[in-house]
Amino acid sequence: MLNNIGLPGLLLIAVVVLVLFGRGKISSLMGEVGKGITAFKKGVDDGKQELETSKADEAKDVTPEEEKDKA
Repeated sequence: MLNNIGLPGLLLIAVVVLVLFGRGKISSLMGEVGKGITAFKKGVDDGKQELETSKADEAKDVTPEEEKDKA
């Protein structure tokens, strides 16, 4: 379905969106999208750092002693 749009179709869609929403609304929306992408990347980087620091701490066996005897 989307394979048949082509460049003229995309330009027509862009013009219709511009007419409906206006330039100011679209630019503010794109700014918010950019902020969201930046926040997402920061979250991914923070998650990677957290995983790297947790790898430094070895996994500890927290099984109660009476449970260890059953196995």
